[in-house]
Amino acid sequence: EAQLSLIHIPLDQYQHYLPSVLQLLFPSAVSPGGDVRNSGSWANRHAFLNVSVTSIECSIVCGKDVAKDLFRPAIDRAVLLPGANGDRYASISAEDFVVISVEGAGMEAGQRVLELTSPLALAGISLLFITTYYSDFILVPANAKCQVVRALENRGFAFEKSSESYVNSSSHYRNASSSSSLSSGLPSTPPPTNMTELQARTFGLLDRHSIVPMVHSEIRLVQCGGRNTNPETFLADELALQHGLTKCLIYQPKFLSVTLTRDESAGLLLEKRLLPNFDLPGSDNVLLGATEDYLIPIVLDLESLPIEASGIVCGVAGRLVDGPLHPIEMTYLSTAKAGTVMVDECDLDSAMQALRLSVNGEIRP
Repeated sequence: EAQLSLIHIPLDQYQHYLPSVLQLLFPSAVSPGGDVRNSGSWANRHAFLNVSVTSIECSIVCGKDVAKDLFRPAIDRAVLLPGANGDRYASISAEDFVVISVEGAGMEAGQRVLELTSPLALAGISLLFITTYYSDFILVPANAKCQVVRALENRGFAFEKSSESYVNSSSHYRNASSSSSLSSGLPSTPPPTNMTELQARTFGLLDRHSIVPMVHSEIRLVQCGGRNTNPETFLADELALQHGLTKCLIYQPKFLSVTLTRDESAGLLLEKRLLPNFDLPGSDNVLLGATEDYLIPIVLDLESLPIEASGIVCGVAGRLVDGPLHPIEMTYLSTAKAGTVMVDECDLDSAMQALRLSVNGEIRP
């Protein structure tokens, strides 16, 4: 139910906003009077928080009030900096968002992206998709919440109180069609009627805006989660995780995404070379996950598209997972102005070829 804001920070202003980012992630555990505030992990003090640094931007999803109190003053100060460029300021979304946790148990990551985004894409609802080690999250406009719930329920999803997420036991997106009743109050363009039309619209839109995939083969990403289940090393593990994240952020990583929620340990997506930052004497192995495996990011710069553009995540995922070439396993991360597809290195060439196919079947440069 939390009202969230989406913040975009240009990379050339990253250092200006770094103190605000660190304060957001690591609020003081001690009140001005010296009393300890909340017991438990620092990672569970936000209903939902995502901080991502990519080759395009620094992107933040946080509570609306936090964005206003912590980042609005920093944006106002940036205006006064020497050489400030009005076209390159950080920005806070005018629109409010809500986040929905959706489970797709038993499916591969790419299949899960399709399963979770297709009901909304076929209803013409714009969304951002954030994947973590523990869960997948869909960020949608707050004013579309009712349509989102109806779209998910019409596709077999049901809200599960125990996990506070939407769960679907069936997978039938390939034959899905949209319902006109779902698009009430949404953009006037009729939503696509099937996945084929959705993909055509998606890549037609990317073509018109000259958006091409950019591969960063030198970046190797691992997906992992924070460990805080061992009571004997709890404090040391907490310190190691905070210490590691701080080191990563201070030196402006090429790629890092951290997600914090009320109910789960921290979820991290980061460069493999940054893993040693989390080694701290006295702590257990603070990160969970197969850190020997890695993914290569492919970035789509979506800055020229309106925030309400729908179907991008699903269209791109469909092109890879269920497209013209062999099925390609992938996962996806949305940020304020970009989308990042992540694939295994062995699938990189095939993924780039699939994403460069234009609507008419020609390979784009």
